[in-house]
Amino acid sequence: MNAMMFLINTLFDLYLMVVILRIWLQLVRADFYNPFSQFVVKATHPIVGPLRRVLPSIGKLDSASVVLALALVAIKVVLLSLIAGAPINPLAIALFALVSVIKQAGVLFFWMLLIRAILSWFNQGYNPFIMVIAQLTEPVLAPVRKIIPPIGGLDFSVLVVFIGLNFINMLLAQYIPYWANA
Repeated sequence: MNAMMFLINTLFDLYLMVVILRIWLQLVRADFYNPFSQFVVKATHPIVGPLRRVLPSIGKLDSASVVLALALVAIKVVLLSLIAGAPINPLAIALFALVSVIKQAGVLFFWMLLIRAILSWFNQGYNPFIMVIAQLTEPVLAPVRKIIPPIGGLDFSVLVVFIGLNFINMLLAQYIPYWANA
């Protein structure tokens, strides 16, 4: 039973990350022709495509992808509840889905910042993956760089954003009961 729960949790979380990336790529208007962007679009299009016919975008926000992300978490929770024999509470599942999607987006953002920081030490030329990570993280890092410019060639904007993300995570864990479990 634990192995099945692990498998369901892992598969749903991995696909949720790809869906969150699709939402994020569209929000920042990242390069659509980048190979990494193409992977994200091709991996999510079989489900998002039909949903888009029913749910139009709201400005830059792809509502079909947002609904898919929330539905993925809800389906995962229902499946895990059925396996564990736990009761199914629709309101709790909806709240948990919302919190999980937001928290997963924060975790994904953390890892992208970390990867960008580490790869900046080694990158010597054009790399499509690094370009997409830069396009996704720059809208948050650029305002921080305006406040704290690079000092002696060292860019502390990633460190400041890490501290801010951790602060927000701890703050939300105090006030949203499902946050700590998401």
